[in-house]
Amino acid sequence: MYRRLSRLAVTTFVLAGLFLLFAPYASAQSDAPIADPLPTPGASGIGLELTEVAQLPESKPVPPPTDARLRRYNRINYLGEVPDGSGRLFVPDMNGKLYLLDHGVQHAYLDLGAVVGPDFHNHKGLGSGFGFATFHPNFKRNGKFYTVHTETGSALTTKKPDLPSPADMQVQGVITEWTAADPKADLFAGTHREILRVGYASFIHGFQEIGFNPNAHWWDEDHNLLYIASGDGGIGLTTTVPQDLGLPQGKILRIDPAGKNGVNGQYGIPRSNPFVARAGALGEIYAYGMRDPYRFSWDSGGSHKMFLGHIGEKAVDSVYEVRKGANLGWSEREGFWAYKKNDPSCGVFPLPADDAKYGYTYPVTAFDHNRLASSRPCADSGNALMGGFVYRGSKIPALRGKYIYGEGVKGLIYYAEEREMRTGEPMAATREMMVYVGGQLTTMKALVNDPNRVDLRFGRDAAGELYVLAKANGKIWKVTGARTFASCRTGHDFVHGAAGSRSWEPVTPALWQFPGREVVLAQPGVARPGPRRPFEYAVLKKGPAFGSVQIDATVRLDTPVSESNRDVIIVFGYKSDTEFYYAHLSSDNTIYPHNGIFVVNNADRLRLDHQWDAARSVGAAPAVKDTAWHRVRVRQCADTGEIAVYVDGSPYPLMTAVDKTFASGRVGFGSFDNIGRLRDLRVQGKGVR
Repeated sequence: MYRRLSRLAVTTFVLAGLFLLFAPYASAQSDAPIADPLPTPGASGIGLELTEVAQLPESKPVPPPTDARLRRYNRINYLGEVPDGSGRLFVPDMNGKLYLLDHGVQHAYLDLGAVVGPDFHNHKGLGSGFGFATFHPNFKRNGKFYTVHTETGSALTTKKPDLPSPADMQVQGVITEWTAADPKADLFAGTHREILRVGYASFIHGFQEIGFNPNAHWWDEDHNLLYIASGDGGIGLTTTVPQDLGLPQGKILRIDPAGKNGVNGQYGIPRSNPFVARAGALGEIYAYGMRDPYRFSWDSGGSHKMFLGHIGEKAVDSVYEVRKGANLGWSEREGFWAYKKNDPSCGVFPLPADDAKYGYTYPVTAFDHNRLASSRPCADSGNALMGGFVYRGSKIPALRGKYIYGEGVKGLIYYAEEREMRTGEPMAATREMMVYVGGQLTTMKALVNDPNRVDLRFGRDAAGELYVLAKANGKIWKVTGARTFASCRTGHDFVHGAAGSRSWEPVTPALWQFPGREVVLAQPGVARPGPRRPFEYAVLKKGPAFGSVQIDATVRLDTPVSESNRDVIIVFGYKSDTEFYYAHLSSDNTIYPHNGIFVVNNADRLRLDHQWDAARSVGAAPAVKDTAWHRVRVRQCADTGEIAVYVDGSPYPLMTAVDKTFASGRVGFGSFDNIGRLRDLRVQGKGVR
């Protein structure tokens, strides 16, 4: 399961050089689709400690769905805190009920599906059912909260949408205001009224999140205004609906629930909205050009910016900073690239040379879908960006200022630094986080016991602490800590200055030179009998064998860059010629034996690192691509089996693995069939004598 933990491609120093490619002013160089728009998120070396707090009741859509993706343990999709100081948390289940968690005690607060009746729709379309809930900032006094749900059946012919909707709509999204007679009560009792209804052309991409800006004060223009994420109804890929300011689909709307000047008299249109005075435009629109604006949130400290997690079409999922009047580009743009309607590749293309004139807003961070070459071009990629939150809590200092979000299907958790997320500037690097439960490294797929679909979601309480939810098993975990991978204490035994021949024991001494500061593999080795393993290496004799250890060195690959399959290796945990670990540092990351962490245990070398993606045949970014000197650090923690490899001073590991085969051993340097050299070696660890 660890191989599904993360798939890395680049460390920060590589990403910095690539960022210029993603700037909105990049011009087209060809008219061919871009095969791999973005590097795979790199490892962060940070793991989230998760503590289970609840498992909500099992539920099912009615009637039973034919789409297996809707057959989940339940369909919990968000967690927030009731803004009344009670500490109660609320969780909507898309199958119909709103739950409260009151200091560990859970109960149903409202059965929305039952109140709506036969028109309530939750059995077709991933976004169908009880989509979202949000509480008025002044709920403690006014008892008001708001919900989103979908309707079909007789609603399609007897209930008229309030805003322009397709004549052949398949579903209607409804926003309802509920007023609790007693805001302190455990069960809802009170009144409700419909405030807005919109029709959509298909069962996907309807109303998504609704919410109030938690940072807004009485003097701010959006105080007590309700933001509404409205998807494109699934038709933006072939139409211009998201770009049409006369339509509500594919937009962020902003309304005043207490106002009366909306089209139905049940809500108000704020005068500060950006298109109020534009002829033919809906005054409700705050921003536009969206496909599936699934989740938004505001940074509760620092910038106070609004960030939107946007699910893309076939190639790229993005996070945007949403500003008033912004056009995010769909369906003319997908992420930082051009999108072409009805193109058989279903890919993305370089931006046109005159792109700046359109004024599109581009992402502040993103990831691509890493589609397999064998996949049908327009098939569902199985990726969905789950927007999250900038962590501003007080319990976990290591997370402060990080926008934590994820990929929902596979259950991967990512982050980007909020300070780097700036509209109009190069995108912030996205990095993958690990997951720990009870101090043990795991994955979300393992936690939910489903290898195919996690259905990951996020939540946040009033203190800014984060939660993780999964539809696969209906559980909720609180993020209770963070830990650094391979951060064990390595002891105080040292070896350094070991460049002389007396300090080393080569496999083939005649191939080595020891001119002073350097250890030089001057001639390539050849394959030897026995298991497949590095052909030539030298073991450090000076000092003890080490348990937990940190190896620092500078290495150079002398084989010309014109040759393929170039590598040097760092050996550790060495017991014998057929029992050791090695970190393979290569210019090739596309074949199994290269650029990874391996173990030789009286059998052919076995790849261990989390970064190897066998389906795509790609691993971590190439560690050594030239003939320059490169700093390398290898850390091995004997107790946990955690192994991390760092290159060129990056604080983020290029490769990670977990294995406990060898808890101690000696270190070394070598290659398969190349030449190279090592200097500035320093080994620190727990000596084993």
